[in-house]
Amino acid sequence: MDMKEETILIIGAGLCGSLLALRMAQRGYNVQLIEKRPDLRTVDLGAGRSINLAFSDRGIKGMKLVGLEEQVKELCIPMYGRMIHDMEGNTFLSRYSGREHEYINSVSRTGLNALLLDEAEKMENITLIFNHSCIEVDLEGGIATFYDEENDREILLKGAVVIGTDGAGSVLRKSMFLHKKFLFSFSQNFLTHGYKELTFPPAKDGGYLTEKGALHIWPRGENMVIALPNLDGSFTVTLFLSYSEGEYNFDNLNTPERVIEYFEKYYPDALELMPELATEYFENPVGALGTVKCSPWSSYGKTLLMGDAAHAIVPFYGQGMNASFEDVVVFDEILDKHEGDWNKVFAAYEKERKKDTDAIADLALDNFHEMKSHTASALFQEKRKLETAFEKEFPMEYSSKYSLVTFNEHIPYAEAMKRGRAQDKAILNLLADGKIKTNQSLRDQLELVKRETEEVLHDDAVAKNLM
Repeated sequence: MDMKEETILIIGAGLCGSLLALRMAQRGYNVQLIEKRPDLRTVDLGAGRSINLAFSDRGIKGMKLVGLEEQVKELCIPMYGRMIHDMEGNTFLSRYSGREHEYINSVSRTGLNALLLDEAEKMENITLIFNHSCIEVDLEGGIATFYDEENDREILLKGAVVIGTDGAGSVLRKSMFLHKKFLFSFSQNFLTHGYKELTFPPAKDGGYLTEKGALHIWPRGENMVIALPNLDGSFTVTLFLSYSEGEYNFDNLNTPERVIEYFEKYYPDALELMPELATEYFENPVGALGTVKCSPWSSYGKTLLMGDAAHAIVPFYGQGMNASFEDVVVFDEILDKHEGDWNKVFAAYEKERKKDTDAIADLALDNFHEMKSHTASALFQEKRKLETAFEKEFPMEYSSKYSLVTFNEHIPYAEAMKRGRAQDKAILNLLADGKIKTNQSLRDQLELVKRETEEVLHDDAVAKNLM
């Protein structure tokens, strides 16, 4: 590794920032990684922020890049499908893939972040600074102003470039937005739903109270509960609920009795596993769910937005962190081509990446509607069974939209979205029209789906050209 003179200033030592810092240091840059919060390895940051994440192939690609693929496996719990819980307490597993080796993982956000920070700390060319919140960034000078909480003072730090991995509320993005000479486009859209973190505790013997190898979903039309397993036997449970609409919502679930009444009515089998629900519900905050899109991501060849700072998405495809890790992989590939010219690097990176992050943002919104209602519908379940059978029988010939997005890390999100949506439309059309017959062979059914998919893609292309 040849050491470079330039210092890279990275704002935000969350998952994306820590991975980026590690990779840039491995490439020989001096890196200053600045975080507004205390070191998460030494303090408990408390509940309320999503505690565990769905970790899949695109994220694993990022860990491979920095040589941490084996270490991260120790933090992972495989989840092979969605365990759907109906109103009567019946369950069935809808597998994520018909291929045995394809599954997603539940991983602790803090555990993963700590692993990356531990590795970063081992690098002599990384300086880690905590408890320093960014106030603003001088875009043309590449100078960031921070408030040092421990010493109650402001300090200035300068980098050859400043990269903002400071999340959905990014200060660097705000500085771009407010910069008078800079034409910056920005949109932020919130769902009418929020979320609240809850828990299933471990079993008395330290085991799991329900199936650990699945992501559990209680789809209830407009609202839902999901649960992901943790290494200690507990599950992190998330309630997604409208703020103010419907008979039950966050505004009117304002007494322990009403919370229990809601869960007894809609989630009775989950309630049985939540002895502390009435207390926990009022201790944990309600979080907002939103999508952020903006452009350009860079300014003056000096600053760049990455991860959630550039493209925050809702969590319903389990791709937020995976997309941010993939950002680092794509950025690294661009550096191989254009290293030495930051203007060129930043422009090429955004050109390569933006269409894909827009695509996963849209897919995540689609999946919100799919998870809270469609997963419970007979037609959707029929579609999933058919797709799983195709993947099992013809693993080289068929991948569902979910597989294209989650397990085919070599296929860009935008392409996965285009083909996946066409396949969904094709299968649902064929099923609704009764054209897929039970007496047909699976091969004949697949050929029918392939032909219909190509027709949908062709029609979409024609429609696009007419617009």
